[in-house]
Amino acid sequence: MAQELTPEGGRDMAAQTAAGTPMDATFTPAVDIFEKGDTTVILADMPGVAPDDVDVTLERQVLTLTGRVKRHVPEGYRRLSSEYREGDYSRVFTLSDAVDQDQIKADFRNGVLRLELPRAAEAKPKKITVKAA
Repeated sequence: MAQELTPEGGRDMAAQTAAGTPMDATFTPAVDIFEKGDTTVILADMPGVAPDDVDVTLERQVLTLTGRVKRHVPEGYRRLSSEYREGDYSRVFTLSDAVDQDQIKADFRNGVLRLELPRAAEAKPKKITVKAA
C-alpha cells in the first residue's frame, strides 16, 4: 500500500563544510511496515526527538515524516570529541489510492512514530454474486 521514495545520499545525508567540520545531519529513520487487517502500520524510529518536534504532513499523496532534534551541549563545557551524531530525521512515502487519507492516525511514544493507514472502502475486496443462467 505504501511505496517508499528513496532520498539522495542513502541513510545518512550528513555533509561537511569546506573546513571538514560536520554540518547538521539529516538521517533517514529506520521503519518497519506491516499490515493488520485493513490497516497498514508504519513504525519509524526517531531517537532524541521530542513529541512536539515531530511533523507528519500529507500533500496530495505524499506522506512526509519529519523529526527535529534539539542539540544538547552541557553548559560550561567545551566538546573535545563526539562519536554520537545528532541530527534531524526525514522520510517520504508516496501513498496509493488504496489509503483512506482522511482516517490516517499518528502516535509518538518513546522515540517511535506509529502511523496507521486504513484501507479506503473503495479499495477493499468485494464479493460478486454469480447467478446461474
